[in-house]
Amino acid sequence: MRKVLACALLLFAVIGIQAAEITVFAAASLTDSLKEIAASYEKQSGDKITFNLGASSTLARQIEAGAPADIFFSADEAQMDSLAKKGLIDPATRKSRLGNTLVVVVAADSTLQINSAADLTNAAVKQIALADPKAVPAGVYAKAWLTQQQLWPAIEPKVVPTENVRAALAAVESGNVEAGVVYKTDAGISRKVKVAYEVPAKDAPDISYPMALVKESKQPDAAKNFLNYLDSKEAGDIFKKFGFVLRD
Repeated sequence: MRKVLACALLLFAVIGIQAAEITVFAAASLTDSLKEIAASYEKQSGDKITFNLGASSTLARQIEAGAPADIFFSADEAQMDSLAKKGLIDPATRKSRLGNTLVVVVAADSTLQINSAADLTNAAVKQIALADPKAVPAGVYAKAWLTQQQLWPAIEPKVVPTENVRAALAAVESGNVEAGVVYKTDAGISRKVKVAYEVPAKDAPDISYPMALVKESKQPDAAKNFLNYLDSKEAGDIFKKFGFVLRD
């Protein structure tokens, strides 16, 4: 019995040594899909996945400041480029994994009709929630779209900037604003809003979600394994379920 117990304790010790805790800094819009993917991966690998979820711009600044991260999964290329220029990511592991679509959302019980970008200039739309258009990818994309439509000067005074895209969604859910511009994937997870207008592909900015290993990762091998899993068909099916577009 003592030998069996000793072997069991040794086995648990070995498993404990092998298990890794991988910290992923990821865009807020990836929250639901990544949590489901991580749950599946943890069962298969025994590793623990923890997330720091927020605006990609904020996460990039945290990594620059030395925050412990193993993987960065950004909602735009600009934030990843910023870290790459500073030598903070492993370029060999970088890949653009996902795409997304911008939509205009209103409260589920709203009677507002938004049939074009120009309708956002109507007097009935007093305030529009955007992730901060000066820094946060979802807001930067939204500003690029409205600028391309030559509407930004008219709409900018109505803009209520938020910390990230989920905060913009929450502002519409709460009824504090008449409309918001968010990702299609975010609109899909809320029952309190409805999509009033989907930005056509021909007018939309190229939305790209790159992922990469952080150079200062304390668990590079384990982190690379999870990166490979994020690039797998199994993970891809989950991303698609939440409305993301897979990129080659």
